[in-house]
Amino acid sequence: MTTLTALHGNHACALAAIAAGCRFFAGYPITPSSEIAEHLSHAMPKVGGTFVQMEDEIASIAAVIGASLGGLRAMTATSGPGFSLMQENIGYAAMVEAPCVIVDVMRGGPSTGMPTRPAQGDVMQARFGSHGDRPVVALAPASVQEIYTETIRAFDLAERLRTPVTVLYDQVIAQLLESVAVPAPSAVRVRERKWANGASGWEPYAADDDGVPAMARPGDGHRVHTTGLTHAESGFPTQAPPVVDRMMRRLLGKIDVNRALIEKHETLAAEDAEVLIVAYGITARAARRAVTTLRETGVKAGLFRPITLWPFPEAALARLAGRARAVLVPEMNAGQLVLEIQRIVGHTPPVRPLTRIDGEPIAPDEITAAVRELAVHA
Repeated sequence: MTTLTALHGNHACALAAIAAGCRFFAGYPITPSSEIAEHLSHAMPKVGGTFVQMEDEIASIAAVIGASLGGLRAMTATSGPGFSLMQENIGYAAMVEAPCVIVDVMRGGPSTGMPTRPAQGDVMQARFGSHGDRPVVALAPASVQEIYTETIRAFDLAERLRTPVTVLYDQVIAQLLESVAVPAPSAVRVRERKWANGASGWEPYAADDDGVPAMARPGDGHRVHTTGLTHAESGFPTQAPPVVDRMMRRLLGKIDVNRALIEKHETLAAEDAEVLIVAYGITARAARRAVTTLRETGVKAGLFRPITLWPFPEAALARLAGRARAVLVPEMNAGQLVLEIQRIVGHTPPVRPLTRIDGEPIAPDEITAAVRELAVHA
């Protein structure tokens, strides 16, 4: 039975984590994500889970990785400055293939920036924040309902793909109060991670065709060597070029192999759009209003909203953008996702940014005006 409940975004995230089977949270309070930790500090003990307030964000993600390798579904929550501190260990989680969820509630930056104002400045950090090449999955909900559903999906993807998954949303949605359809616990499905079956000859990083190796369940008697160094299927370090190449391509390739599972997007009036708007998070809600207004006045505007930011659903975007005369990318930063859109679309049609970095959301009227100008000059 589904229950309709009024929830703030961060509260919805905490409830979704519990529903998804998360039983370990480690974090450090930071605005505007602190309500997630606050709610979980009460909820975790009630379901037999563990809540730990750590001394900082570096320790938080380290504890989450340890809990994950110990067999638990685990998460942390932070904002931009804390997300920066976590980057090395997020790379470590990717390398040792420890499934976990990181929630980043974006605020104005850089540095301490504007703790209580919204931004979308962590988009490229979610993709490239950790050094080296690593698998990346990042989801971008645009409503409190989606915070609930995408947090659950983040756990599902993390467990199925053995990878860290980031949930990115901004301060507005984090503290917005909306009605959320909360399903019965029995209706929530998160697939179990692939466990080793005890067969002789098992190796901790030998994968099936889906690119995902089975994990050793703690206590089952398997010997596992875990290291952030490049390693062979055995888990032991190696710098042998053929082995490193094989293992790294498998690590990165498991995202490409599973794109159909990961990628998710939504469109509005995009099939015949002459100006296609690409927007995510709270900005997509302003874009939706703008599209409705523009259509009412005869301007063929459409919306492409990536719910999965990384890997970006580029094939779907390329198909729709190829029919448009111009593409507009509004976002609350100095121009980040627009770089990816320009890479995908190329020079035709032209891709234009619409940016705001003053701590205020982009309004529908701003998007409407930018689309009208593009419709005239494109």
